Amino acid sequence: MSNLCEDREAIRHLMAVYNINGDRGRVGALADAFAEDGVIEFSGVTTRGRAAIIERLSGGGGTKRNPALEVSRHHITTSLIEVEDDVAQARTYFQVLTNEGLDHHGHYVDRLVRTDGRWQIAHRQVRIDYQKADSLYPPFHVRGRAPASA
Repeated sequence: MSNLCEDREAIRHLMAVYNINGDRGRVGALADAFAEDGVIEFSGVTTRGRAAIIERLSGGGGTKRNPALEVSRHHITTSLIEVEDDVAQARTYFQVLTNEGLDHHGHYVDRLVRTDGRWQIAHRQVRIDYQKADSLYPPFHVRGRAPASA
């Protein structure tokens, strides 16, 4: 059995792996943070499995990257991680800064599993709480509401 502090630190590290690789455009490395059949859910769409996650986050949904977006940095703030054996629940706040400042913020709601001694995301729900009107990102669902342009 592992130490609770070590588990929480390993999960925080996993969250950093997800965000830093996403910001660097390393979608394959980001997807490795997920269990093989892991799920990501955001903006009204649920995607299951690493290959599908890579496809979606690589622009497979037809969304092109805004050429004005020069820098994107996802910053993790407060995180509450509850571990029970080989399963964990986490709620983590984040904010996204771009070359134009604060773009959007929200929180991750995660279910994580330990497989072969390694923590992975089994299910991640990305909830956006705010997105600025002239965001450099495509319009997201904010607080569960679809954007007007959807």
